[in-house]
Amino acid sequence: MTYFQMDEISFGYGTGNRNVIHEFSLRIQQGEIIGILGQSGCGKSTLLRLIAGLEEPKAGRILIGGRTLVDERHFVEPEQRGVGMIFQDYALFPHLTVAQNILFGLHGISKKERGLRLEEMLELVQMSEYSKRYPHELSGGQQQRVAFARALAPRPAILLMDEPFSNLDAELKKKIREDLKQLLRAATITSILVTHDKEDAETICDRIIRMTR
Repeated sequence: MTYFQMDEISFGYGTGNRNVIHEFSLRIQQGEIIGILGQSGCGKSTLLRLIAGLEEPKAGRILIGGRTLVDERHFVEPEQRGVGMIFQDYALFPHLTVAQNILFGLHGISKKERGLRLEEMLELVQMSEYSKRYPHELSGGQQQRVAFARALAPRPAILLMDEPFSNLDAELKKKIREDLKQLLRAATITSILVTHDKEDAETICDRIIRMTR
């Protein structure tokens, strides 16, 4: 059964310009991990921005779990979409501890629930003993795990990852690929990984879609 779908999405910057994305369609099953592979400038990151609601398509529609996020009549604001994102630089807050970073996106639930969710996320990413540390006290791999935990803490409907390994050296990248694959499986979350690295996609993803300019 299809959980996420994009139907004939088109997008371009400005009026009258050639589309960056032209009539792109995609179907994803619940819990599936999809890789979107392509060179810089082919529209991979733009696709994630459209799903997150940071850009609005010229045409087409996007649905998650049967709920319409955008079409010619609807546009659900980013904070209402239930989308988690992990960026290239992890975007951790340097003045907040690991625990505070993970808790940052949790709103509208009780203090007890927040505490339980924090414990669950720290255990998932194997960072329980680092909860009081600050980002500068962590390795690149540990920072990535915290970013992953923060993105998953609100229980998003879908997780988007934009070149999450691009700032890591080759040895660390290899280890973190395996770690992330196991974490995604354990979290059973529907995910899209955008990358230009074929090995990233082949290691982590169930299926790969290639985008061209």
